[in-house]
Amino acid sequence: MTISQTPATFATNQDLDPIRLRQAFGVFPSGVVAVAAAVDGRLVGLAASSFTSVSIDPPLVSFSIANTSKTWPDLRRADHLGVTVLAAHHDQICRQLAGTVEHRFDGVPVSVSDDGAVTIDDGLARFDTTIYREVEAGDHTIVLLSLHAVDHPVERESLQSPLVFHRSAFGRVAAG
Repeated sequence: MTISQTPATFATNQDLDPIRLRQAFGVFPSGVVAVAAAVDGRLVGLAASSFTSVSIDPPLVSFSIANTSKTWPDLRRADHLGVTVLAAHHDQICRQLAGTVEHRFDGVPVSVSDDGAVTIDDGLARFDTTIYREVEAGDHTIVLLSLHAVDHPVERESLQSPLVFHRSAFGRVAAG
């Protein structure tokens, strides 16, 4: 196998300007989830676009949260966390979850498990989780979650596409 040499167009000593990084990270589309729980008798939640599956055995998922989050310190105290994979029509709910704390769940149909996990009723998939481990990673914390239950209505998935975050805007997956 021969490796061909081409003129260098990728400078390795570039300034890693935060705005430039955010734009570069934004070219990779990601799904959006709601992470929520009942904490001290009130609903607490946030939207995350960094959700990913991690492991089947043991069943683990993850998301990342900014270390400056005002919501995470309350949410992490919950016994269980609900994670909902949001559908394309949930863009307004996602905006609400990023908005004023006391109005994040206004008009949002949710279910609360006996352990306090909160999920959006018509999500594409819903998980009951607990914190497995938190890993500090720069200005964010990677939160690994153990799965305890899953709700994945196949008919709901086949009718709806997921909410996608791409280039700082919401979108949907185009039918293939």
